[in-house]
Amino acid sequence: MLRSVPPTALMVLAIAGCGRDEAKPNARPRDAGPKPDEPPALVTSDLPFRYPAALYARRAQGNVMLRLFIDRDGHVVPESTRIDEPSPFAAFDSAAVRGSESLRFVPAKLHGEPIPVAVLFPVYFRHPEAKPLPGDTVLR
Repeated sequence: MLRSVPPTALMVLAIAGCGRDEAKPNARPRDAGPKPDEPPALVTSDLPFRYPAALYARRAQGNVMLRLFIDRDGHVVPESTRIDEPSPFAAFDSAAVRGSESLRFVPAKLHGEPIPVAVLFPVYFRHPEAKPLPGDTVLR
């Protein structure tokens, strides 16, 4: 049985192609610099993404693909964050961009030295009482 979840909760978050602990530089932009030996790893434990209340009430769902620039200290450079693939709802896009500013990573490394890197970072907004979106796999 599913419990009601407050609109401040994000149902699902994954990082491009590798689970919750690492972000991979997928489809790296031309200015991304050298490919790291070690990708950045997410260290933020409480995810900062907030489900917009109006969309939660409508049981809306969507995916946002962000392009983040993570500096050599593991911080997201807020002014560099871009929406690579928008969701059907602008409010999800805004919530994803706002939340990304609070993400922290172990920085990417090249030859053991931290380097800045651009990554694709998907944010999935899922409502616990809505039907799965095409492509989702759900165990209930």
